[in-house]
Amino acid sequence: MLLVYAALLILATVPLAGGSLAALADVRLRGAWLVALALGVQVLITTVLPGMAEDLFRVVHAATYGPLAGFLWLNRRLPGVWIVALGGLLNAAAILANGGVMPADPGALAAAGLAAETPGAFANSAAVQAPALGWLGDVFAVPESLGPLANVFSVGDILIAVGLAVALHRLAARPSAQLAA
Repeated sequence: MLLVYAALLILATVPLAGGSLAALADVRLRGAWLVALALGVQVLITTVLPGMAEDLFRVVHAATYGPLAGFLWLNRRLPGVWIVALGGLLNAAAILANGGVMPADPGALAAAGLAAETPGAFANSAAVQAPALGWLGDVFAVPESLGPLANVFSVGDILIAVGLAVALHRLAARPSAQLAA
């Protein structure tokens, strides 16, 4: 959810930087359905069915990075996509190295006011005993005092947001004839 807030903030800065939000409507993304599929599955396993099938959901969660990688490959010529891809790769590495869950620093979880996960229930980001590649996990926190923004995030998430900012600002500044991927 934190990346959604970041995307909205980035969109709000486009006109401030002299870009045109209308120009973004002319961008032709290839395979957008892959993102919808991956995010839909992630929402399903983390929000709709969170207390079920932890082991299965770990595999499913890791597998959702495949369609996202496909989307990024199809749109690789767009500005900023390689930065988003690098962030996604770092996140995927941490998730795969920890059996399908993003390792979260317990101190970061506490700072964000996030409750400990329910045993046996899937959590896409959770404290992991002796995490592999823990430094790539959710080690940063938006403090609980910031209400709905409170969350944990990773280096990969930061790169995804930076790549999204580059993409939106560059695409909003381009003539529509050059926007097709």
